[in-house]
Amino acid sequence: MIRHICMFKLKEENKEENLKHILQKAQELKEIKEIKAFDIVLNSQDAPIHNYDFSLIFDFESIEALNIYQENEIHVRFGNFITPLRDLRACIDYEF
Repeated sequence: MIRHICMFKLKEENKEENLKHILQKAQELKEIKEIKAFDIVLNSQDAPIHNYDFSLIFDFESIEALNIYQENEIHVRFGNFITPLRDLRACIDYEF
């Protein structure tokens, strides 16, 4: 199994409103059949402000399944949607 964790730090302009739209749009990713487990987590309001704002945490059967997800039209649309709204993105993929 592969766990894919992708963290995002959003731009400050319209941050709260953008986060609402992003979280709604991220739900569309559930339609991608290669995803075996799906979770979206928000940074605690009590955590340091320099932390990332939220993370997508997905599990896949294999690295090949992750690669199929990466090229899926729904994922590509999500990436195009979020890119202008974010300052930073960090990802890690690991076997477990």
